[in-house]
Amino acid sequence: MISDFSNQLDNLVWGDALQKYGLPGRILTAVLRNLYAVLRDMFAGQLTLRAMSLVYTTLLSVVPLIAFSFAVLKGFGVHELLEDKMYVILEPLGDKGREITDNVMRLVKNVNGGLLGGVSLAFFIYTAISMVQKVEEAFNYAWYVSKPRSFARRFTEYVFVLTIGPVVIVLALGMIGSLQDEGLVKYLLENQLVGPLFVATSKVTPFLLVTGTFAFLYWFMPNTRVRLGSALVGGVAGGFLWATLGVIVATFIVNSARTMSVYGGFAIAIIALIWLYLNWLVLLVGAQLAFYHQNPAYLRIGRREPRLSGGTRERLALNIMLLVGQAFRDSRTTVTIADISDRLRIPSITLDPIIAGLEKNGLLTSTEAEALVPGRDTALIALGDILAVVREFGETGSITEPRWSPAVQNIGTELDKAVASTVDHTTLAELLDQAQN
Repeated sequence: MISDFSNQLDNLVWGDALQKYGLPGRILTAVLRNLYAVLRDMFAGQLTLRAMSLVYTTLLSVVPLIAFSFAVLKGFGVHELLEDKMYVILEPLGDKGREITDNVMRLVKNVNGGLLGGVSLAFFIYTAISMVQKVEEAFNYAWYVSKPRSFARRFTEYVFVLTIGPVVIVLALGMIGSLQDEGLVKYLLENQLVGPLFVATSKVTPFLLVTGTFAFLYWFMPNTRVRLGSALVGGVAGGFLWATLGVIVATFIVNSARTMSVYGGFAIAIIALIWLYLNWLVLLVGAQLAFYHQNPAYLRIGRREPRLSGGTRERLALNIMLLVGQAFRDSRTTVTIADISDRLRIPSITLDPIIAGLEKNGLLTSTEAEALVPGRDTALIALGDILAVVREFGETGSITEPRWSPAVQNIGTELDKAVASTVDHTTLAELLDQAQN
């Protein structure tokens, strides 16, 4: 019975039974496929484990992050606004949320200017940056990216986000809050026609801010090119889940006062840990949905490595070298793994073994800016050398030579000779000339 149910569910989700009902059927099919993929990934355990890891990192770095933000905002004289909004973030936790916020703010205020000097300042910056690094690693996992940013890029981009991010958030919150003091807004609130619409819009504003923040993180954090549309889809889904989660958690806390009393003084810590875990899990689920929107071919197979045929891997190796060679000839452009992934519409995790093999055999090399360039003169790179990376050495080069039957060995030798006669006398430079023409 379980097998039959599994087959029926598989046919319903991945078949075309629902698509015959037109647009509603296609929408329902897309929703079911994404829901199936996300639940599968969650039950696999990696998303939940990374959410737990981020909870641990958050506990270590929450005070340095907020203190760093306050230090930046204090220079602009708007740090008090951030303190007010801290209470809004944990509002779903009710009185416990206010208690948690008070404790965090008390710790932050204890971090005075004298403490943030020398080694202490360096430690705070390191802790804050390591937090962002953990988030990037989690997003790279969701996007099947195995190669992180270089240290130089990490440092400059992370410091930029940590410095500019709090200012942008506070300015946005300030603009929204200042509207309440405008005479036009008061007039609209008193208007019988426009008033209800304006009130409804103002209630949606926190959701829009969360959605925008999530979408920015999905677009910026992974070390690959994320389309804006996919980031927005993940942001909307993450924002909806976050708002829904807030209602559920608030209801649970209100109706479980007796249970919380059992834990006594530990209740606030337990609630904070659960709240942090669920928020990080929502953020990662949104990132996974953004990835599947941009790469729908991975909805069904998930994190399983694509089973590429030998011919496909050969074409990939040639195409990678072609794109690298074209970028190398044009002094105005460079190409990275993310660029190749976007051009070929193949996640970078699929390209990594082939690129690693090309680098190991001296056909490719990477610069400090993570750009790929030919390992030697393109006129000295035979196409046979490129194909040998995937034909002779394989993806890992760890398989020993089997004992072939003599008849099979003879056929294999003839096949190798046929391939060699086709490509051995053609170089990468000649292939680039053909592509240019």
